[in-house]
Amino acid sequence: MERKAIRTSAFGIVIIALIAGLVFSILASITFGNADISVQEVYQVILYEIFHVERFSAYADGAVHDVVWLIRFPRVLMAAAIGMGLSVCGVVMQAVVKNSLADPYVLGVSSGAYLGAAAAIILGIGSVFGDNAMGIMAFLGAVAASFAVLFVSGIGGRSNAGKLILAGMAISSLCSAFANFLIYISQDRDATTQISYWSMGSLASADWDNVPVILLVMIVAFLIFWTQYRKLNLMLLGDDTAITLGTDLHKARIAYMLLSAFMVGFAVCAAGMIGFVGLIIPHAMRMCFGTDHKRLLPVSALAGAIFLIWADVACRVILDHAELPIGILVSLIGAPCFIYLMIRKSYGFGGGKG
Repeated sequence: MERKAIRTSAFGIVIIALIAGLVFSILASITFGNADISVQEVYQVILYEIFHVERFSAYADGAVHDVVWLIRFPRVLMAAAIGMGLSVCGVVMQAVVKNSLADPYVLGVSSGAYLGAAAAIILGIGSVFGDNAMGIMAFLGAVAASFAVLFVSGIGGRSNAGKLILAGMAISSLCSAFANFLIYISQDRDATTQISYWSMGSLASADWDNVPVILLVMIVAFLIFWTQYRKLNLMLLGDDTAITLGTDLHKARIAYMLLSAFMVGFAVCAAGMIGFVGLIIPHAMRMCFGTDHKRLLPVSALAGAIFLIWADVACRVILDHAELPIGILVSLIGAPCFIYLMIRKSYGFGGGKG
């Protein structure tokens, strides 16, 4: 009992430290960028906008105000929201398919988004959405691909973890093939370039219109998953064990898949395709804090937010007067980690070695 109390207290300290780290990351990352703006000016803009401090009213508008408040601040919050969302989805997807190397894109979600974006740009589908057509069609493609995976995995009997993975691979290949076919036959080089850039990921579209929506979606979805930590723990033990304990995971697996698809769909709509976040962060947190989802979900959410904030900072400052697509940088970090996880024999996932 005493050990449990000590572990709980230690975990509480970790959560507080991560929250403090997230707040620090948000406030510190705003000061980075290609524009030559002093730290003092950055915080004077923020203090004026949030607290309406009159002595900083000189920063109520102008170039410095626009860079800090309209570009950098929403971008940092968007990075935090998407990092949190992708990390939480990674935790959930690894439990749903009981696969230690799964991430939010393993079940065809990214390929569905890719096809949706290609259809919007090349075929003009979704033009009714105006300037947001590509993002919205990518969102719809991601969700549609998830429904297709659920449908295919349910053919010939109930879906299970193995059938979900196989169906995801099939749907992913099909969507990628159609998208690449559209790009191949397209005569519009500008459209092809636009799709290529979008597929690399970027947070440049963040503004005060879409950031609150993305934040709300990610936070609410995280809270829903956090209440389901017992079922997520059971999923690691397998369906047979869960049934003997009186719990049928079939409906829960479908619900978690769909909610994860909506989260990834919103992330893709806002920032394009950013891979590996949902793979790196959950594994790193699982190595440190174990497999109990009651603890794993909140630490992964906070760590994912911090990670993507600083990844975006690196993308903004690595190149002079240019921005490196965040998907490239994250993949450069994620791919070696992915290979390492595959060859690491001693890594424990759930009840066994994965």
